[in-house]
Amino acid sequence: MTAYAHPTGTTGLLLTGGGARAAYQAGVLEAIADLRRAAGAEGHGNPFHVITGTSAGAINAAALATHADDFDGAVRHIADIWQGLRTDHVYRTDALARLDVPGRWRILLGLAQLFSRWRREQPRSLLDNAPLADLLRRVVPLERLPQLMAAGHLQALAVTASSYSSGAHFTFYESATPMPPWERSQRIAVPGRITHDHLLASSAIPFVFPATEIAMNAHSEYFGDGSMRQSAPIASAIHLGAQRVLVVGAGRLHEPMTQPGPNTFSGRPTLAQIAGHALSNIFLDALTVDVERLERINQTLALIPPEGRRHTHLRPIELLVISPSERIDAIAARHTAALPGVLRRMFSAQESTPGGAAKSSALASYLLFDTRFTRELMALGRADTLRQRDEVLRFFAWKLEHAAPDGLARR
Repeated sequence: MTAYAHPTGTTGLLLTGGGARAAYQAGVLEAIADLRRAAGAEGHGNPFHVITGTSAGAINAAALATHADDFDGAVRHIADIWQGLRTDHVYRTDALARLDVPGRWRILLGLAQLFSRWRREQPRSLLDNAPLADLLRRVVPLERLPQLMAAGHLQALAVTASSYSSGAHFTFYESATPMPPWERSQRIAVPGRITHDHLLASSAIPFVFPATEIAMNAHSEYFGDGSMRQSAPIASAIHLGAQRVLVVGAGRLHEPMTQPGPNTFSGRPTLAQIAGHALSNIFLDALTVDVERLERINQTLALIPPEGRRHTHLRPIELLVISPSERIDAIAARHTAALPGVLRRMFSAQESTPGGAAKSSALASYLLFDTRFTRELMALGRADTLRQRDEVLRFFAWKLEHAAPDGLARR
């Protein structure tokens, strides 16, 4: 069984980043698998020819790609991992715990001791992601990719990472047939075998997880999260031949502007609020801009006669975006008690300020690898996808064999 041959061309998938927020993607994939079965299309093979991912989305993308010969099984595999995920499967807090000064986070002496210890011990990051490295080796069998591609189950897999060494943004890709690399301003594509180090690098949230060393021909570079400096998240799938792209986000695509008033945060922002704001900028903003840019290109191309289009390298791309209908940081605010002790103490101090729980929840949403939080995100992903059921069916050219209720059975 090979990849599904869509009547109008190659289908790509983009899974974006966001730490624990990527559990949402597992729910979206579950709903797509349900719709696929309801349409009687499960015999058509893998619905995605090109799979691309960034940050935690790169891990989901690789897990899906390495089981491309069994899409339903791949989705169950990903869902099972997220449903049973615990913090100690992803990171340890050893470095942060050594710097912890219980009860003194807001006291000048405590902060002085904190930075003194930090300068003395020079940890590589706040958290140690060695457990994640072990998990990836167990659950993402990258050695299967060449065989799956040779059998026609998958055309290409790409993951992105940002080089701290050179400042450039890299797309690492493995393809069934040789595909020429591309290079744009501060964006470089590198063909070759995808490894677990690439996945660790792509998901290394800045400051939180350590940089990962990757060999680059005659030298090595250190890489961090692929969402950093990623100006065109959808581009990789298009360069690898996708003519239609399903994008699964990790935050609301169009966040309503908060108007000044009694419900807005007042006073000086907390450190957690600033960090959460910075991470949201890294993980969420580029996708919104890229989607708007692609829609403008499609609108412009629609005004050009077919003869004129032949004189441009641009081509229309069909795009379907599924993103959370609720604020994920608001969901995270209900689960911060599940954070490890040292992180929980840090957030507790932040929450002692007016509106602190809500202010710090954006940062917490990236670190909450807790089953109650991830399962709630998965349920939201399923619900949001089924809410767009008609759009999903049109995107894949699937037709329901009979009327299916909105709440399709998960399995």
